[in-house]
Amino acid sequence: MPEHVLMSEIEIITDGGRRRRWTAAEKLRIVEETLDDRASISVVARRNGVAPNLLYRWRRLMLEGGSVAVAEDDDVTSNKVVRQMEDRIRKLERQLGRKTLEAEILREALDKSRFKKTDLARAVAAEGRFPVKAVAKTLGVARSNLISRLSGRTKPRRRYHKAQDAAMVPRITALVTVRPTYGYRRITAILNRQLRSEGLAPVNHKRVYRIMKAHSLLLARKYTERPEHVHDGKVIVLRSNLRWCSDGFEFICWNGDIVRGAFIIDAHDREIIAWRAVMNAGISGSDIRDIMLEAVERRFGAYRAPSVIEMLSDNGSPYIARDTQIFARQLGLKPCFTPVQSPQSNGISEAFVKTLKRDYVQVTPLPDAQTVLGLIGGRIEDYNDNHPHSGLRMRSPREFIAAQTTTA
Repeated sequence: MPEHVLMSEIEIITDGGRRRRWTAAEKLRIVEETLDDRASISVVARRNGVAPNLLYRWRRLMLEGGSVAVAEDDDVTSNKVVRQMEDRIRKLERQLGRKTLEAEILREALDKSRFKKTDLARAVAAEGRFPVKAVAKTLGVARSNLISRLSGRTKPRRRYHKAQDAAMVPRITALVTVRPTYGYRRITAILNRQLRSEGLAPVNHKRVYRIMKAHSLLLARKYTERPEHVHDGKVIVLRSNLRWCSDGFEFICWNGDIVRGAFIIDAHDREIIAWRAVMNAGISGSDIRDIMLEAVERRFGAYRAPSVIEMLSDNGSPYIARDTQIFARQLGLKPCFTPVQSPQSNGISEAFVKTLKRDYVQVTPLPDAQTVLGLIGGRIEDYNDNHPHSGLRMRSPREFIAAQTTTA
């Protein structure tokens, strides 16, 4: 058989084996050739030197893109352009986040600034670099006020005052001198008590605050963080003689003597019903039983309460003693004890101890225990008669009891 009959046709590729780059115009021309019904995709691909599967992909993308454009009545954007736009959006989002953080930092710094926001806004807007509306919105001030300040139409604000303030200054000064630990709200309560007794109109606590601030009579603020105690119970009750609270107190005199005492306070009207104090000794169970009996006699004029009253105290040995618990039940009292290491469960008693030390002990001379024992009774009576209590609408315990008796 002749040699040329045994050999088959061989196609020689001479492009060097590198990947060919097709332009958009070339791809469009080749795809348009496949749209002719007389030519198949394989023939067109072979004629142009393109792989059939690649040509088929070009043809599918072109047809699908055209259908989308017709359906949306708009131009079709390539995936490359979409990816570029997505990258740009991500960059803009990062820049926006940084600018937002910077704006928050500026607002925080503005809140902590010593100057007023309106003055800062006026200084920024006066430079003319930013629109007045943008400055007012960013700094949180009224645009009308800012425009008025820029135009110079606003008048400097003076301190508000009333003609009758001069008559109140001596009264307030005298009260602050007598009760140096009282804030403006308690000073207001005592001042209004005096004015009502004289047939005069009461004053507002804001007015008292303004007068005390103008004359430097306000108390210094104390920035202390309170410990977070978990306490779900409620010590306060809805009426008197439902729950009594008891606790002890202790302070040292100038000569080193120690005065210790105990008291019983009503959980509703906050009156100190009975108390005991001793010198250089501890409170015994006998002292606790004595104030229990005295409290029942003062409230009911008898040796037994008409109904059961809860007697709340801590776990001190005078309270948990067996004789004390038996004696309490004989008087109609039900002993109740707070959880261990939970002073907030007896918060009414703890609050009175704090008030006693702050408003009376710290401002009273304490030369020796004998002198102090003679003063404690008067201080407790002053608390019952005059001390305004925020939980009693700024009335003293006995004022509150009298108001309850009148409305009953």
